[in-house]
Amino acid sequence: MREVVTVQVGGFANFVGSHFWNFQDELLGLADDPGADPVFRTAALDMDVLYRAGETHQGVATYCPRLVSVGSRGSLGSLSSSGTLGSSSAAADQAHVATWSGNVTRSASKPHEQNLFLQSLSEDQNPSTSSGPNNSQKSIEDKDLIASLETGVKFWTDYSKVQYHPQSLYELHGSWTDFDKFDNYGAGREVVSEWSQMEEMNERLRFFVEECDHIQGIQLIVDDSGGFSSVAAQYLESIADDYTHTPVLLYCARDPVSYGSRRNQRESIIRSLHDAVSFSKLSSFSNLMVPIGLPSLSYFSPLLSIQDEKRFHSSAICAAAIHSVTVPFRQQHVSPASDLAHSSGNLDIGELVHMISDQGRLNMVTALDVAMPAPSLTDINDLGNLQRSLRSLTPEISDDDEDPYAIESLVVHGAMDAGGHRASMLQVKDYVYSAFEGRPTKPKFSHLSVSQCPLPIPLPFPSIFGSSIGRHGEILRDHSEGTRPKGSLDVVSVPMAARLRSSNAVLPFIERRSVSLQKLGVARGSLGSQVLRDWGFGKEEVEDMGEHLAKLLRPFYPEMELTSDSD
Repeated sequence: MREVVTVQVGGFANFVGSHFWNFQDELLGLADDPGADPVFRTAALDMDVLYRAGETHQGVATYCPRLVSVGSRGSLGSLSSSGTLGSSSAAADQAHVATWSGNVTRSASKPHEQNLFLQSLSEDQNPSTSSGPNNSQKSIEDKDLIASLETGVKFWTDYSKVQYHPQSLYELHGSWTDFDKFDNYGAGREVVSEWSQMEEMNERLRFFVEECDHIQGIQLIVDDSGGFSSVAAQYLESIADDYTHTPVLLYCARDPVSYGSRRNQRESIIRSLHDAVSFSKLSSFSNLMVPIGLPSLSYFSPLLSIQDEKRFHSSAICAAAIHSVTVPFRQQHVSPASDLAHSSGNLDIGELVHMISDQGRLNMVTALDVAMPAPSLTDINDLGNLQRSLRSLTPEISDDDEDPYAIESLVVHGAMDAGGHRASMLQVKDYVYSAFEGRPTKPKFSHLSVSQCPLPIPLPFPSIFGSSIGRHGEILRDHSEGTRPKGSLDVVSVPMAARLRSSNAVLPFIERRSVSLQKLGVARGSLGSQVLRDWGFGKEEVEDMGEHLAKLLRPFYPEMELTSDSD
């Protein structure tokens, strides 16, 4: 086994992470459920890659995500920062107070009440198995739970059904009293200037890393839309110093609401500089960077009904995509016979990083495309169906999909055949390889990972599926139009396809940030130079950031490399 440690930094990142861990929790439950689809018991996914086994002080066995979550003060809702396994936060506070001999003033906000879903969890109920014919009363309760989540999610913990280790949840002091202004890189820099906070975050990460036998990498989900981008950049710098040879895979996630509207020129300048500085800093300390989050997801797919204003909705599609592309990290090394039966194409984080960023153009900025649900494997006359269904979650990229230097990693799991049955490994491979041969411009290299295990839909999942989606994610031909979107009571699993793609499609994303920094922050008399000084950046550091962005552009413009060499 090669372990992965996960880090989530910022509001939307934790919303995404909450869905991600719900998927994993659902997989664990279905694997032990004799009444569940057998495909979940034979999935050949090693959950120990993401989870750690332990026990409480009382000797009770636990199985928790190997996770560090960083959020603003007060962002945990009704959940204690000591997690679901630790002592109360009040007890922890008393331990700190005991070391202080002076006067103490305590300010405490009113605790948030648990919503209907969390109340059901605390009563040790299992709502995800209640849709059978003999559970009509429980089914009504499930409908109430889903309705309450659709209208009442305020915190990412409101729909989390996972147990967290006491070391997992960290609230960042200083980021809560004026949270509305915590919206740019400079604001985050001020918050983590206190050494003790970063040291505490490092200690929590060290706890999980040092207990790994053979860590394959660290994956981070970062909300880079505001001040948490700066927090994450400083965290990443510490990680790069402490774990030099550990690959770092970074997802920069934004929700549609974060794009907002700029009311004046100064706000536009600040936003453009934030994007440029954030991108430069975060990419400097990661091995592979995947920007995700579109300005709107409401028209992302005709098969989905996503409400942009609800983080509960927008984070779900991002989490599903991340789940899919990380499936190869936990595929078990099995015998050839089993490999053909259940899964193939396992990769670890280091192998993925090497494959995508060390070949082709040597580009480390990658687009993420997803098909949710993936279409069934149609006949040989429509091999491009799967390819056409992939839609990018990465913003500001070009539509050009024809790049002979592209490097791709495609994951297909839970695919259905044309008859509505689970497709075999050989069927998926033959279909994808035939489609690959039919592409007018082939990428330089394409890797395929396949698993028969679909994406399970846990009860606390938003009702975002259109009326044309069947119970197992199949696309129905005969369905009633205009009905309400379907949720977890109607759809229990979906086939998925996701692709990480390093190609010239990401060039506009990189170029826009490079131009913004040069035009607004570096050029003499630029309007943003004072903004950067206010954020604590000197002239040399700004020039270094500009050079780093230029370096990211060089793989797409070989003449830039020649000019640099001649200098």
